[in-house]
Amino acid sequence: MQLLLDSAMIDEARQAAEWGWVSGATTNPTLLAKSDLPPAITLKQLGIFFKGPIFYQLTGKTVELMTEEARLAGDLLGEQLVLKIPATALGFQAAARLSQKYAVAITSLYTPAQALLANAAGAQYALYYHNRAKRLLPDGADLAKRLIEVLAHTETQVVAASLKSPQELLEARLAGVTILSAPLQVLAQLPNNEFSDAALEEFRNTGLGLLDHQGKEFE
Repeated sequence: MQLLLDSAMIDEARQAAEWGWVSGATTNPTLLAKSDLPPAITLKQLGIFFKGPIFYQLTGKTVELMTEEARLAGDLLGEQLVLKIPATALGFQAAARLSQKYAVAITSLYTPAQALLANAAGAQYALYYHNRAKRLLPDGADLAKRLIEVLAHTETQVVAASLKSPQELLEARLAGVTILSAPLQVLAQLPNNEFSDAALEEFRNTGLGLLDHQGKEFE
């Protein structure tokens, strides 16, 4: 299973990377616009912080422009690059070409039929927006499960983004999704539990270890 940071903010990426259990980052044009740095520098920094995939969404309005943009992104991120390409007629056309050279994620999926087409176009990833799907589609709560089913026995993996709470992250995982992308504030909540904290405090107050409470080795 992979947990990804859904952000292009450098301070957030630095924090998530320090945790050690966030392997990469997903970005989009809106997130890159929030960074204090130009997109190229932001992407380069993300590639330094994380060892795993960095998702970059193409903005070109023609296949030719998307191809040139992919080349620029590839120069910045190398093998870490995953091209996010919107699930449109133009996007699927571009994906069929670019997937021959790059890892591709078809993004903004809302139907299993689009997921099927993503696989046919050679996409390595099929990315859907969990929270948006629940809000916008009558059966949106079941979208993750249906995407998993239609992509079963293929090499295309489902990615869940737009996860607005730890509960939504669990919903996607329980549906079978193994790659989950969430904002820093959602990821930061995952380790926290009052009973875990209470148990730790009890052990500290009543137990002994190799170091004392000041961090010094017992003699």
